[in-house]
Amino acid sequence: MTDHALDFKTELKGLEPSDWLAALEEVVEENGSFTPLGPDHFATFLDAGPKLLVTFENAVELQGLTDAAPRGFAFTRREGWSHLAIISKQESWFRDPAIYRYVDRLIDDGFFEDFEDVLFFGAQAGGYAAAAYSVAAPGARVLTLRPQATLDPTVTGWDNRFLAQRRLSFTDRFGYAPDMIDAAKQVYLVYSPQHRLDAMHAALFTRPNVQMLRIDSMNGRLDAMFDNLGGLDDMIRAAMAGELTPARFIRTLAARKSFGPYQKNLLRRARDAGHQKLAVQVCKAILAQGHDAYFEKQLQELGHPVQVTRTKDAATG
Repeated sequence: MTDHALDFKTELKGLEPSDWLAALEEVVEENGSFTPLGPDHFATFLDAGPKLLVTFENAVELQGLTDAAPRGFAFTRREGWSHLAIISKQESWFRDPAIYRYVDRLIDDGFFEDFEDVLFFGAQAGGYAAAAYSVAAPGARVLTLRPQATLDPTVTGWDNRFLAQRRLSFTDRFGYAPDMIDAAKQVYLVYSPQHRLDAMHAALFTRPNVQMLRIDSMNGRLDAMFDNLGGLDDMIRAAMAGELTPARFIRTLAARKSFGPYQKNLLRRARDAGHQKLAVQVCKAILAQGHDAYFEKQLQELGHPVQVTRTKDAATG
């Protein structure tokens, strides 16, 4: 097997935004190309092997990551994947004519046809964009986390979370994401059914080529949480290979049962639903693994003394 991995270093952590952008451009230019896309977006491309990962990311969020680098950089180093990132400087749904023109040029140049496998990936607004722009590469796969279908108020007027962004046009090029995935080989859509608005957006993506992957009791940015659980990289690899089955998805996130935010959401759901007995069981099960001040307090508020028998493993260390 040919080794396509690129050997390069990035020193992006802790830099001011302008310095971060300049350093990122320097790294990318040595291994591919850097393309400004108007004042609000830019594209980076690392030219490596025949598998292409396309990501839609936010520069502010990237600078908060451990290495402050676009997600695909690690896959280029380890797996030898080529990587195209469309990056926004601030929050964005990537509704910019400069991006349309850039993607049109890629299509005209046959860019995506040069790769054996293509995976579009993004979360939330980036998840919308990953689905919407996947139409540029028929036969690609898509992994999208908590995506919106559109922010067009005539279609999703029930979603009042992004009022300012409703002024953007979602009716021109690459607009309505559920229509843009028809040519995709496989779409993996991750959502939490407890989030009503997310579930309503997910329902709009119902297509024969869409695999719905449900994750219970998870709030916030799913990509960051999956990273904390150590499962996102495996999820991306499985999606690239077309092997992200529901069973594998659950296995990659097995650690969520000991993940603090997941545990707290599970307890909150039980209490909000009036299932006091279940809430008590959740607290006791968690405290059986060791001391936790939060769950001890919750158990006391539920009217139960904190007298929990530790599991054998916890007791023996």
